[in-house]
Amino acid sequence: MMKSRIKWIEQASFVAESGSGHAVVFDGAPEHGGRNLGIRPMEAVLMGLGACTAFDVVSILKKSRQQVADCVVELEADRADKVPKVFTRIRMVYRLSGVDLDPSRVQRAVTLSAEKYCSASAMLRDRIDITHQVIIEDDPVGETRK
Repeated sequence: MMKSRIKWIEQASFVAESGSGHAVVFDGAPEHGGRNLGIRPMEAVLMGLGACTAFDVVSILKKSRQQVADCVVELEADRADKVPKVFTRIRMVYRLSGVDLDPSRVQRAVTLSAEKYCSASAMLRDRIDITHQVIIEDDPVGETRK
């Protein structure tokens, strides 16, 4: 079981505490009574999707002996115009670098994450148009992270 606790601080500010002992500040936009002191809840959903899939992709590539130096997932989401302002489309760009990365293995890792392993993606993919683009960049320093 996963748990979290959200405590109202003031105005539109809240502190979210995870079951694993971490905290994040959420705050609303000034036009909604916030002071812009933290992320918005829907930003957290988008960030969670990106972190979930990045974790999968790096893990899959390491297991297939790919020498990954860097992995960045950039996300853009469109939202509905009316309440509830749900995501209607998400574009994901995976930028990876490393030593002799095999493009087919990188694409396979992204596909496996999107279709099998990423829990956040599994919750969203049937309701939202999600696209994935892979860009393999040169490893500028020629070294990988362990």
